[in-house]
Amino acid sequence: MARKASLSGFPEWLPEERLIELHVLGVLQRTFELHGFSSIETRAVETVEHLLRKGEIDKEVYAVSRLQADEASASESGLALHYDLTVPFARYVVENAGHLAFPFRRFQIQKCWRGERPQEGRAREFTQADIDVVGDGVLPFRYDVELALAVVEALGALPIPDFTLRVNNRKLAEGFYRAIGLEDTAAVLRSIDKLEKIGPDKVGALLREEVGATDDQVRLALDLAGIRTNDTSFAERVRALGVTNDLLEEGLEELRQVVGEASRRAPGRVVADLSIARGLDYYTGTVYETVLNGHEALGSICSGGRYDALARKGNRTFPGVGLSIGVTRIVSRILSQGFATVSRSVPTAVLVTLADDDAWSQAQDVAAALRGRGISAEVAASAEKFGKQIKFADRRGIPFVWFTSAEGSHEVKDIRSGEQAPADPASWTPPADDLRPVVTTAS
Repeated sequence: MARKASLSGFPEWLPEERLIELHVLGVLQRTFELHGFSSIETRAVETVEHLLRKGEIDKEVYAVSRLQADEASASESGLALHYDLTVPFARYVVENAGHLAFPFRRFQIQKCWRGERPQEGRAREFTQADIDVVGDGVLPFRYDVELALAVVEALGALPIPDFTLRVNNRKLAEGFYRAIGLEDTAAVLRSIDKLEKIGPDKVGALLREEVGATDDQVRLALDLAGIRTNDTSFAERVRALGVTNDLLEEGLEELRQVVGEASRRAPGRVVADLSIARGLDYYTGTVYETVLNGHEALGSICSGGRYDALARKGNRTFPGVGLSIGVTRIVSRILSQGFATVSRSVPTAVLVTLADDDAWSQAQDVAAALRGRGISAEVAASAEKFGKQIKFADRRGIPFVWFTSAEGSHEVKDIRSGEQAPADPASWTPPADDLRPVVTTAS
């Protein structure tokens, strides 16, 4: 793990740590592209008004100001760094709707900023990786299932412990609450969302104080939140509570589809968990949260859900479903727990040595020939004794050194084994595992 940052909440990685982060980003990008998602990037700033109308806390938003305030135009006032990628994406869809083909499948890997108390897994500057599918007017429910499967595949390819994607449905929860007489469903959901942090007793107290729930209503709400299954049997357990409602039935059917298909394609990794609420008000159907098994205190590493009205333009709506992966949170835990190692900290596979300073240009020819075939190479800066040049390569983590004689013959040495053999810069290739740094999962 990198040394403690001089500015809390703004992580900086050492070269070998950055290679692990790049590996994580590469795995996510490849998986998303295999599932047909197109890459986009949105601007780093949004208007404060646009950010705050989605229910985030004012103090968490980093406002942007000009040092030369008198030069700032009206359009540049009231700007802030985005704290996630969902709100900027909704704006992007509305502004570019005439140029997009719907349903639009997008992935976005980008920095975000949030003014919260730093701790492991929570930084003020962090990277997120989002995938979404957005429709024009309607969006088939099957995308809710597809996104869950795509995220399970992406996370399953990372050097992390096993994980559980927990799924619920806001229609199910809201229909249930209304059926038992709790009409302020948003407030109930915000209280239930705190269940893991403060426990059922305190959540019950919140429901009584803030929602006016009776003891029977509290009991039923907590009974619903206590249902968790790795198959579709959750539906029977909900119905056994004796509550009926049309919206509840719609939510049960949608959740059944997600869990049923996921349990077939990714058994054990997707569960129905009716305690998952997702406190943000714009979620309207499926909601997801993902935790690393055995590391639940880290919090969710991937979350999201269905939103039907987050993006709208007049009477035109763009319903969507999406998930956001906390890349910085995952990488921080990989590094702190040693879940992965990298074979070396530099991309260089070969150091081309110098017999004398006049050989520098010839050595550059060798390095250029190697680079032309995709082999990372660098040239020694000075013609020190070969032993010192080899020590330099060893200190840098470079596995091979290249020697060129005055007669033009070439030899390459593996400084780990000591083996040395003739080589041709036009054809020699290192073993596949030495071509570039390799990230491996710790046993």
